Amino acid sequence: MKDLFNLTGVEIAKAIKNGDLKEEAVYSSFKARIDKIDSSLNSFVQTYEKPVKSEGESRLSGVPIAVKDNICVKGKAITCSSKILSSHIAVYDATVVKKLKQAGLQIIGTTNMDEFAFGSSTENSCYGATKNPWDYTKVPGGSSGGSAAAVGARLAPFALGSDTGGSIRQPACFCGVVGFKPTYGRVSRYGLVAFASSLDQIGPITTNFVDCAYLLNIICGADDFDSTSSRISTGDFTKELNDDIENIKIGVPRQYFSEGLMLPVKEAVEEAINTFRKKKAKIIEIDLPHTEYAVAVYYIIASSEASSNLQRFDGIKYGVRQNAASLKEVYTHSRQQGFGEEAKRRIFLGTHSLSSGYYDAYYVKALKVRRLIKQDFDKAFSEVDVILTPTSPTPAFGMGAKSQDPLSMYLSDIYTISANLAGAPAVSFPCGFTKDNLPIGVQLIGKEFDEATLIRLGFSYQNCTEFHKRIPNI
Repeated sequence: MKDLFNLTGVEIAKAIKNGDLKEEAVYSSFKARIDKIDSSLNSFVQTYEKPVKSEGESRLSGVPIAVKDNICVKGKAITCSSKILSSHIAVYDATVVKKLKQAGLQIIGTTNMDEFAFGSSTENSCYGATKNPWDYTKVPGGSSGGSAAAVGARLAPFALGSDTGGSIRQPACFCGVVGFKPTYGRVSRYGLVAFASSLDQIGPITTNFVDCAYLLNIICGADDFDSTSSRISTGDFTKELNDDIENIKIGVPRQYFSEGLMLPVKEAVEEAINTFRKKKAKIIEIDLPHTEYAVAVYYIIASSEASSNLQRFDGIKYGVRQNAASLKEVYTHSRQQGFGEEAKRRIFLGTHSLSSGYYDAYYVKALKVRRLIKQDFDKAFSEVDVILTPTSPTPAFGMGAKSQDPLSMYLSDIYTISANLAGAPAVSFPCGFTKDNLPIGVQLIGKEFDEATLIRLGFSYQNCTEFHKRIPNI
């Protein structure tokens, strides 16, 4: 049998079922690999000496999986990579964690992230920055950079992340793996610490679309504990693992190939378009005219919702308390010492947008433009089945390169934000490498609740390419 860390999750599960591998040996092997490599990579916040006990079986039984540090695992620390939650222990399982247990997966630990998911580089963590497994001088993307780096380095066959404006897809792009954001409401958010409640969505990070389809089958579905959870049937995503994409209409928005897109990225994405064209998909140029407003709209809405959601972390019921002479000082000192700089920046921005005199000018106007962006997508999807774009305008950038320029950092998500604003499913997967051996990602955005077409197209692409099989030399 080939090296364990080169196997897909489905292949590992099959080997366990056939008796060729033992669950305990698989877990111990991945744990040993984490212990050996992660002291330099810093993709994990914590690992578990023994797997979190599983309660059932599935086609992925016995396979280790990592979860982002903002998803509750009962009895384990959950900190959102923030000092303010440094002593918090989850008292219940997130619905996705419960489903993983019921499917027999082995939860191996929690992964590093930008504090409260605020960031695009996983440098904003109280545990220090995560590095890119392809080049330790580069960032892994964010905010799910720990999950993407762990899967990219094969420290876990797959992981869960959360995506508010690209936080699964952009790090998946930088780390050369598959990152899937389902339709808003497709996966329960119960047990996910909220960043922006109208945008957040949990999704899988894998090395390939076969694992992605099986993992989506497990985590998707309605949940009575989440009022935004959809009851639309998920079906069986593994049925989409076939190579027939003839006559699927792929829209390519001209606004996504303009100034700011680096040439190596543009060339790799155009080659991906040619690959789909050769497989007889129909390529159609489309317009998404309100794209230029997406970043501004996103940061007003997301920061406003974040400001509201983070009010609970005050050192009283939630968060590490700093003692002081008055209640006001307890709040002030607890938050001042508990929150990092980017979290404070988002809170200030959101509170300002929601304040008297600015609410209509900023927040309400942003909601109106969000509706226009959604209408752009609705119109496009009346003509095409999916939309293809770059995932990021650049490959992974250097550690610290954008830390002092928040606006430049925010623009890293320029191609991913719109899918969250529209509530649409989207996936990033590798479509090439730079001359410096850094991954390049392409993104597919689908119609609401049509994850199936994205799985089919991604699987077809990986059937005739090798980019997803490349592993960093670490």
